[in-house]
Amino acid sequence: MKTLSSASLCALAAATATLSPAHAEEMAAPHTHEIVVTGTHAHDRIDLPPATTATVTAATITEQVNAASVEDTLKYAPSLIIRKRHVGDNFAPIATRTSGLGASARSLIYADGVLLSAFLGNNNGNGSPRWTLVTPEEIERVDVTYGPFSAAQPGNSIGTTVTITTRSPDRLEASARLLLNVQDYSLYGTARSLPTRQYAASIGDRFGPLALFAAFTRTDAKSQPISIVTVNGAANPGATTGGFADTSRTGAAIRVVGAGGLEHHVQQTAKLKAALDLGPARLSYLLGLWTDDTNGDVESYLRTAAGAPSYLTAASSTSGFNSSLYTRDARHTAQALTLEGSTPRFDWHLVGTSYHYDHDLQNNPAAANALPAAFAGGAGTIQRQDGTGWVTLDAKAAFRPHGDDSHVISLGAHANRVTLNAVTWNATNWRDDATQGAAASHSRGRTRTLALWAQDQVALTPALTLTLGARHEWWRAWAGSNLNAAVSATPLAQPEKRFSGLSPKAALAWREGPWTLRLSAGQAWRMPTVGELYQQVTVGTQLANPNPALRPERARSAELAVERSDAHGSLRLSLFNEVVDGALISQTGPVPNSVLTASFVQNVAQTRSRGIELAAQRRDLLPGVDLSGSLTYADAIVSRNPGLPASVGRIMPGVPRWKATAVATWRPVEALSLTAAARYASRVWATLDHADVNGFTWQGFGQYFVIDLRAAWRLTPNLEAAIGVDNLNNDKYFLFHPFPQRSVTAELRVKL
Repeated sequence: MKTLSSASLCALAAATATLSPAHAEEMAAPHTHEIVVTGTHAHDRIDLPPATTATVTAATITEQVNAASVEDTLKYAPSLIIRKRHVGDNFAPIATRTSGLGASARSLIYADGVLLSAFLGNNNGNGSPRWTLVTPEEIERVDVTYGPFSAAQPGNSIGTTVTITTRSPDRLEASARLLLNVQDYSLYGTARSLPTRQYAASIGDRFGPLALFAAFTRTDAKSQPISIVTVNGAANPGATTGGFADTSRTGAAIRVVGAGGLEHHVQQTAKLKAALDLGPARLSYLLGLWTDDTNGDVESYLRTAAGAPSYLTAASSTSGFNSSLYTRDARHTAQALTLEGSTPRFDWHLVGTSYHYDHDLQNNPAAANALPAAFAGGAGTIQRQDGTGWVTLDAKAAFRPHGDDSHVISLGAHANRVTLNAVTWNATNWRDDATQGAAASHSRGRTRTLALWAQDQVALTPALTLTLGARHEWWRAWAGSNLNAAVSATPLAQPEKRFSGLSPKAALAWREGPWTLRLSAGQAWRMPTVGELYQQVTVGTQLANPNPALRPERARSAELAVERSDAHGSLRLSLFNEVVDGALISQTGPVPNSVLTASFVQNVAQTRSRGIELAAQRRDLLPGVDLSGSLTYADAIVSRNPGLPASVGRIMPGVPRWKATAVATWRPVEALSLTAAARYASRVWATLDHADVNGFTWQGFGQYFVIDLRAAWRLTPNLEAAIGVDNLNNDKYFLFHPFPQRSVTAELRVKL
């Protein structure tokens, strides 16, 4: 088992601790708002969350981040981990202070008020945010708010709320970018150089009151293996040679016989934005189109006596390889219509959004369709999710009786509907969609949430601000249906579920000179996603579904934060505590109405997370030198769980005890910036009872420490170039999947 030396961890902590605040004579003017807002959208003046916020600006991204996609911009944000497995990855959820990578429904992602979070599941698959709707070039800033302390946000804000603000053109502008990324990967018997090419272009202009912006991005990416093919025991299957001896995450002997999910992505994103100024109001429209053509391949380490590749994973079966061989074909459409306005005393914002799976297919060979013949086709399955998606509607307003932020009354209403329509069809030729036959299984269902909220922020004294709020939600799940044709030809209709709940919020903030002290507290109900309710689990002849007992999870969260800010940076210390009743976590338990057991999402009686976060940034610590960093300690445990007593007192899945970042940027001349950064996370557990004793293998979650470099320079006012390295030290770690090894990124951008 590899470990990070205490010297390495201390170095990260020291980099954070040295970011000390300036003397009092260097302070900027005292803050007068709960959140300092630099954007021009009405929702910026309405959404004033009484909570800790970290901000990443466009200038910071250009200087410090090797960003092939939007989620990369958050890689150095305090306490966050983005599970991006490779360039072009469709599934990149966020882990937060108190929730792991399998809890995607505990974070909210917005772009200009448009919901990017996919509440189809609470997982690192189809529940991952739809980051592709935004391109790095159009970002003005990204704000990260921690905790469910704003009444304006639903219970999915338990972990964090990410608000992406993009810019609108004020004059003619155009840009083109070429990005090349090459990963040098070597693990077990796979050694490859994996290139990615990305082409991006945008153009925008303003014609009086009308602003138009169009962008297009094409990504052609090749990935490292997403899965490792193994067999139990120390022996190769059949009369084969090759393979590697290893141990599983539970410590049992396994034989590594190949790699799977070697993905080749061709993705395209086309985007059109239009904004029309109507005096005090503004009307905006967004259209986004995303397509994906992916091939997942396999590589065997086994050879027959004649030297030919063997794909056996059992005496006469290649099913272990078959599941890692697939194609994907998808086209998704996103639309948003926004009407907003601002006056000195009143701000309002109305937005409706739609995200629709026009078509979404994944094709696999059947388990009985043996390789290598299955490469060419034969029996298989085609999973279609056509018609899956969600719609949202939000209306909110803020009133300032005195014309400033000394008193802000805000309120709003929210509605959403999420639809899951996943059908797996048998096919006589898995590579030909036209051979689709009878349905083998399906998972269907809908959820709907309605909400009303109000919040009152008032300055009790010039230094003391009180914020009180509440959110009431009405939730419904219906039309749930599951089919497994191998068990029964009759679909299983799931019962309708309803819930309503109130979430109170409160915060008290004291500001005096450079100092801010804030205590925030809030309750939040996180409703089950449609995927959690209507997931299909089959054990033997029993179709198991946990929804008859599944209920919303209730979080009670609190944070005490003290911060010192001045013109050159800030230093913040946060203490946080969170108790979740009925936490929705996958664990092994009894199948309803049977004596069988299976792993599926269940309500864990109670979890408790508490910890401390230190975050700092310092501009011009030395001439031309900026430093920033964070250090987070989290004690997140299962406190009550009658369904699995062995898990009580154990660290929760996916939440490392320690996380740290450190970033240093030096500008030797105005046009050149040089950045070195480091990211660290300690050992993570995947199971509630810590049965996964080995984190440094396929399906394990090991610690990691990576170093990144970036050099960015402005060659002319219209030409920029950058070169960078991610994972310079080539740390070979697993977060269930093998993660990227050392990769080099080169960029060239031309601007009008």
